[in-house]
Amino acid sequence: MITTRGWAALGAAAALVVLWIAFGEPELLAGGIFLVGSVILGALIVRRSQPDADLSRHITPFRVHEGDRARVEIRVFARRPLRPLIIEDEVSKLGRARFATSRAGRNSTVSAHYEIVCRPRGVYHIGPAELVISDPLDLAAVRATAGGIDRLVVYPAIEPLSGYPTTRGHDPSVQSAHPSHAPSGGDDFFTLREYRQGDDLRRVHWPSSAKRDELMIRQLEIPWQSRALVLLDTRASAHTADTFEHAVKGTASVLHHFFGGGYLPQLWLGDSGRPPGPAPYELAMEKLAAIAPMTSLDLRHAVLRMRQHGFSGGALVLITGALDDDNLAVFQTLGRDYSKTLLMVAGEEEPDSLASFRLGGAAAVMVGPTDTWAGAWSEAIGAGRWSSASPG
Repeated sequence: MITTRGWAALGAAAALVVLWIAFGEPELLAGGIFLVGSVILGALIVRRSQPDADLSRHITPFRVHEGDRARVEIRVFARRPLRPLIIEDEVSKLGRARFATSRAGRNSTVSAHYEIVCRPRGVYHIGPAELVISDPLDLAAVRATAGGIDRLVVYPAIEPLSGYPTTRGHDPSVQSAHPSHAPSGGDDFFTLREYRQGDDLRRVHWPSSAKRDELMIRQLEIPWQSRALVLLDTRASAHTADTFEHAVKGTASVLHHFFGGGYLPQLWLGDSGRPPGPAPYELAMEKLAAIAPMTSLDLRHAVLRMRQHGFSGGALVLITGALDDDNLAVFQTLGRDYSKTLLMVAGEEEPDSLASFRLGGAAAVMVGPTDTWAGAWSEAIGAGRWSSASPG
């Protein structure tokens, strides 16, 4: 209840009392008594001023890309007079906003807003806020939490890319750079799988769900020309801190580009051996916002487990920070299932092993720390392995 200034005043009062004992000057004792009385009076004032208010928060937008700004608007509805009132709203790992108003009348609303520079990527929590009422000298204060906790999702920054892969369907003689637009898959039944966050509940297979006592989703066949698997190597051993962030940015750019082109891309980050499945854009980008390097990932075996349940056909994009035998094994395992493969390596120097991937049929490019992903993507297209035709 006593603020830092209040404790400082009590310390000064104690010093004045000591000086009064030493020198016998009554003015020193009077000063000490005055400071102690001020702190006590301030504590009595705030004790009768317990905040009684509701706080609401509105974030616009609540999903942004790294480097963008988000606006947070706060509204406080006071059921009783509050004065003076201080509002403190904290954004995890980014800072704290502080507002002050001379008074808030009974049954009145006080509003304030602030902007957040959303950097770096991540999932941030805003709130709960604190309402602070102090005495006029700020010697004592009472605090109360208000409002809930809101989430602010900061996606990785993206670069606009151009061009789409030339993929073939079940007929190897048919080449197409025009993905089949199938927002929820094709019309043919493919398999049943467990429910994952973001799935359309209209595709729940209720008889199987009742039998297994868990939600089961009807997975429909996805046209080959709409398929794409974007695989990010998240092993800590394959990256430095800078190359990992650069690789995440490239993954987000590729994913954004595929979604915009009518594809149903799958995103795999090594976090599970289960098939990733086509995920909604927001869910996939949120996973990229929160991804961190993994120290115990066995990339080769994880991909083998994923392949047992995954899809095939379409385009395969591998993004890593360093090439090793595990990357080559992944390419040899998955490359046969996809008609086109692109390998993008975020690093400073081009490894000699990059030639092995090119000889194997992959469009392999190097993306330096200062290079753009758009330029690397265009370089791959210029190699004649990818089509620059727009879909639609």
